[in-house]
Amino acid sequence: MPEETTRPEYHLTIKALPASERPRERLAELGPTALSDAELLGLIMRTGTGHGETAVDLARRLLVRFGGLGGLARASLTELCAEHGIGLAKAAEIKAVVELARRLMVLGPEERLTIRSPADVANLLMLEMSLLDQEQIRVVLLNTRNAVLGVRLVYQGNLNTSVVRVGEVFREAIKESCAAVVVVHNHPSGDPTPSPEDVAVTREIVKAGELLGIDVLDHVVIGAGRYVSMKERGLGFG
Repeated sequence: MPEETTRPEYHLTIKALPASERPRERLAELGPTALSDAELLGLIMRTGTGHGETAVDLARRLLVRFGGLGGLARASLTELCAEHGIGLAKAAEIKAVVELARRLMVLGPEERLTIRSPADVANLLMLEMSLLDQEQIRVVLLNTRNAVLGVRLVYQGNLNTSVVRVGEVFREAIKESCAAVVVVHNHPSGDPTPSPEDVAVTREIVKAGELLGIDVLDHVVIGAGRYVSMKERGLGFG
């Protein structure tokens, strides 16, 4: 009877792929924007599970399982560890990257962002706010040069003029002697199309800003990877 042997576990790595298909080489040649979500995530995890599943394959499976980057970011450490091929080390790497991305949204004074367009506002808050399960109103506080002084949460819940206290929108702005603000809120549905309630709330906020001498530069609605500038669409302004 032949001696039974234990077959060593085989972890297929990205190095096993042809050079033209390796995310690291593609990033070096084309830049990070050329890589897919799965390729970027595969670079972080480095190894697959074996049995022909590379790190990129594993990343692709995770993105499908959790419904894309947003769902993956919301997943707990326990949920990640429960997936085949994801131990504590890989799960911790994923959560660490998500946290680093979140921290990039709030920069120190020496790296203070200047708001020049709705896209700047979206870049500041979209990553975090697009993942929220409830609607929130946040206010971006700006100085006379439109540099960001801070971001404050002023309301959480369904937007409605009967429950949103417009005064709360400006409380921190008055305290910080801000010259201007940008109002931002999210749609958990993922569709950033402004609702009639959004327009009504915006109209009230703009009027209050005029009375207080604080410019309301915009109201940006954030969805899943998309945003709408209500100022650009003339909704609630003018």
